[in-house]
Order: sequence, then C-alpha cells, then structure tokens
Amino acid sequence: MNGERADQVLLAAGDGMPPLFALLAVMLISVVLVSLLLLRFRQSLLVAYFCCGILIANTGIMSLFGGGESHEAVRQMADFGVVLLMFVIGLEFSIGELRFLRRYALTGGGLQMATCLLVTIALARLGGLPWNASILLAVALAMSSTAISLKTLQDMELSNSRGARFALGVAILQDLFIIAFLVLLPLILGHGSSGTRWTAQIGWLALRGTGFVALAAVSARWILPAVLQAVARTRSRELFTLAMMGSCLGLAFVAGLLELSLALGAFVAGLAVSETVYKHRILADILPIKDVFLTLFFVSVGLLIDLRVALANLWPILGLTVALTAGKTATITAIAWHLGLGNRQALLGALSLASAGEFSLLLLQNPGVGSLWSADLQQTLVASSALSMGLVPGLVRLAEPVAAWLNHHRLGRSQRPRGAGDLPVRQRVKELRGHVIICGHGVVGAALNQTLREAGLPTLVIEMNVDTVRQLMREEQAVLFADAAHEETWHLARLRDAALVAFTFPDAATTATALHHVRDINPEVSVLARARFAPDQARLERLGVQAVIHDEREAAAAAVTQTLLLLGNRRRSSGPA
Repeated sequence: MNGERADQVLLAAGDGMPPLFALLAVMLISVVLVSLLLLRFRQSLLVAYFCCGILIANTGIMSLFGGGESHEAVRQMADFGVVLLMFVIGLEFSIGELRFLRRYALTGGGLQMATCLLVTIALARLGGLPWNASILLAVALAMSSTAISLKTLQDMELSNSRGARFALGVAILQDLFIIAFLVLLPLILGHGSSGTRWTAQIGWLALRGTGFVALAAVSARWILPAVLQAVARTRSRELFTLAMMGSCLGLAFVAGLLELSLALGAFVAGLAVSETVYKHRILADILPIKDVFLTLFFVSVGLLIDLRVALANLWPILGLTVALTAGKTATITAIAWHLGLGNRQALLGALSLASAGEFSLLLLQNPGVGSLWSADLQQTLVASSALSMGLVPGLVRLAEPVAAWLNHHRLGRSQRPRGAGDLPVRQRVKELRGHVIICGHGVVGAALNQTLREAGLPTLVIEMNVDTVRQLMREEQAVLFADAAHEETWHLARLRDAALVAFTFPDAATTATALHHVRDINPEVSVLARARFAPDQARLERLGVQAVIHDEREAAAAAVTQTLLLLGNRRRSSGPA
C-alpha cells in the first residue's frame, strides 16, 4: 500500500514534466553517486555506469518515467555517443601511424581476429547456432574495448610502452574490421529481400560504398578544410564547435541515406580531418561531449540486463566471462611473443585487450539479433561482455606479477625485446618530456621559442592562428591548434611531463581560466605569464604564477631608458664644440 502511495506521489510530482527529462536526471545523479562510492574501492567508472543502468532497470524507475518510450529515447542518445566515439577514432587514426604500427596491426591484429573468429564460430556451430548467429557472436567476442584498454594504460603511465603500442596496433585493426562488418551487417542478418542473390546485394552495397567514399574524399580534400579554415579565422569557439559537429553528423547522415552505417559516416568524417591542423582543437572540443553521451551508452547497456534472468544464469555468465578473458589473454600473449615482445609487454597488451568492447555490446543489442538466439542467451552474452570490460583495469595490474612469475620459472619470453625503432615525426608531441609549453606565438612567444630551441630545450606551442600553426608545422615545430582554456588541450600537450608553461599573451582572463586546468593536472609545474595592468598582475600572482611580466611596468622602464638616451644625445649634439 505504501509503495502504491509513493508511486502516486512521484507521478503527481512529475505531472507535466517530460518523462525523458526526469529519467535523465535520475540517471545522471545516480551515475555520480554510484561512481563516487565505487571509486573509494578503486573500481572502474565503467562498472559504475553499468551498475546504474542495472539499478534503474530493476527498481521500477523506468516504468515511472515513460517506460519503453523513455528507454528508446535513451538508446537513441546512446547511439549518438557511439557515433561520436567513431568520429574520435577516425580523428585519432593516422595512415602514418598505421605504417609505423603495421607489423603490430596487420600481423598481430590479423592473427588475433582470425583466431578468435575461427574458434568462436566453431564452438557456436557445435552449440547449435546458425551460421549468421555464429558469425555475429564471433565478431562481438573478438572485439576489444579500445577506449578502456588505452585509457587504462594511459592512467598507469604506460601509454608509450611497447606493450601499449602493440595494443594500439591490434585495436586499429579491430576498428577497421568493425567498420567493414557494420556495412555488411544487414546482409548477415538477412534483411535483404529473399529473391535477391547475395552477389547482387554485395554489388549494390559496393556501389553505394564507392559513392560515399568518393563524396567523403572530395569533402576531405576541398570542402571541410575550406569551411574549417574560414571558421577558425573568425576566432569564434561556438562556431568552430558547431562546424565540427556539423561535419561529423553531416557525413553520418549521408551514410544513413545511402543505407550504410551511421558509425561508418562518423568514422570517415573523423578521418577526413585527421591529417589537418585542426585535429587537436577538434579533440579538445569534442571529447567532453563524447564522454557524456558514451556514458549514456554504457548506462543503456545496464538497462538491458534483467537481474532475475541474470541471476538465474549466473554460472553461465561467470563461465563465459572467464573463458572470454582467459582465451583472449592466452591468444594475444602468444601472438605478442611471436612478434618478439617480452613477458611483461606481451601481458600488458594482452590483458588490456582481454575483454569484449563497445561494439560487442552494440552488436549484441542490435534490434535485428533478437531472433537469432534465446532471451537467456542474450542476457548471458550482454552481461558477460559488460563484466569483462569492467575487469580490464584490474587485469592490467596483474601483468607485472604474472610476468615476474613467468620469468622466475623461465617460461614465455623473458629476454630483452628487440628495439622498437624510432617513432615517426607525428609522434613527437606524444614523446615530449621536460618541455616548455608556450601559449601564443606572437612576437613574445616567437622570441621565447627561438631562444629555447637554440639552447636545445624541447618546446610545444599552443596557438589559435591557423596560418601560424601551418607555418610552424612546416618548420617541424611541435604545435597544437587548440584553445588553452580547454582542459583537454593540456592533456594533449602532455602537461604532466612539462617543465614550464609560458603564457605569452597579456589576456589575464584566458590565462586565469587556463591556470585552473594547469594546477589541477600538474600543480608543480613552473608558470610564467604576462599581465597588461597592475590588477591583472596581482590576480595572476594570487593564482600561483611564479613570474608575471607586467606590460605597463616594462613599457614604463623602456620609455624612461629611451627618453634619457634621447635627451643625452640631444645635449651632446647641442653642447659647445
């Protein structure tokens, strides 16, 4: 009775309120609270997102706020998060980087995908699944979470290790594979007309794909650079963000009109601007937006899990999770040994890739797969994939002790790995250590940069003038076309490893905004700044700037010196002969 009364109160309070708004409020508040709780136990935030979705789905909250309609709206926003994720993957993708990682990507990634696909298809067929279900399941379980694996290695300060590069190479191959697979997914699910032969369907698909690639190539070569250059010169942050989002969603929309994957369109849009000077500025703008919508994606996965069904299938879920992580770890470790990695680096790469991935969940919850297997198997697959992803941060921490045990027992590959070779020029920003970050490359910034470079000190320039950025890139100067007021800019600039930050422009407001990010990321870094007026100098000093150049005082000192020199010259010239 009390429960019914509580439901009536909630419904009365929410009368006139959009159900989706109420559901989003509950979701985001619960995400924050559960995340804070789990962080105290050193758990991954990903686990918190899944737990929130499970909590909302199994406590009756969904039925209070629109039920299936609200769930569908959340799913659509989650799909938008996946589109943004693919845009970022395309943006971070580099043909030059693939050439550098080609052995890891083509050999390592190819062997991993082939092995996982063949083994899973064979097991699925023995289990009685049809061919299309077996192929779909194999692809879903062969994929790994690029975002979780690379973020975990970055948090452990191992992103430049050989194991991390191996993981990146394998992840690149997986990303390329899933793009092609998403295009073929309608054929695999049997959505084509029964009277149409597969060859004709594939031919029509290839024709649409070729047309889209041609359109994307034209956009990448002429249209997008021209638009972004015109927008960048306006110095409008809002307009640049809109242009960036428009390019992403525009190509995704065209891909959708051609009955191709929205994810494919977003990936191609990111790829179209990945080689331009706008890359880092776009990353700084889009990453916070992507994180919000991708969080909804992980929460929406939790919404799919029925606890009663999951608990009834607890042992199959745990068994599949163990089999998935153990099987992928063993497979990828053996491949890494084959490529010459030692035990520690091989395990770092393997354990970071041992889980299912975001696209595993995307495939498993695709509306067209419900008829391929039972509801119990669907719950088992989704829950196992989600659980394996939540285990990745803990698994990666096992690499060191397990490698030590293998080395002690003379197992695996304990010898020193062969040299990895020099990094390509595009990697110079990622490899900076003890560098000076110069914000602004005007007269002051250029003079400071030249002096430091002549002294042999590494520098990185953050600049908002696109023409200046192009010139610096031609001079092989490490430079980011980015906004110093954005937190992501400082992560891209490797602030944690920097020795000094120099703000060479006199805009105290922008400097103060950037300083909050600087102090949060690296409280120990030395900071130099310019201030136009005395109050600005006092403000920056209160914010912890060690050295403030006061433009008015420096101008006054120069004026006094030059005046005295001029008067002295005049007296000498007008004095007695």
